[in-house]
Amino acid sequence: MQDSGIDCPKKAHGRLFFMNETEKRDIGALIMKLKNRIVEKDHSVTGFNIGTNIGDSAGQTIFHAHIHLIPRRSGDTPNPRGGVRGVIPEKMSY
Repeated sequence: MQDSGIDCPKKAHGRLFFMNETEKRDIGALIMKLKNRIVEKDHSVTGFNIGTNIGDSAGQTIFHAHIHLIPRRSGDTPNPRGGVRGVIPEKMSY
């Protein structure tokens, strides 16, 4: 596997809520580093969605804390308004 040059947390957590403040800060720094790398390599990226699933009822299937950083592009969906609210269809458009 190729080294990405990105340091990932080594301690497994079942949920983001159980991370200590240092770990949460490190996750934020990692997200920014990845965001910067993505926009440097792909200038068509104009936005991001960031999400995490915590618990069975939220759709978590891998029971360690992880965050989805989803690059978005203008026009990749007809109406992006509402963003991650799309998991609740009646909340998608407002």
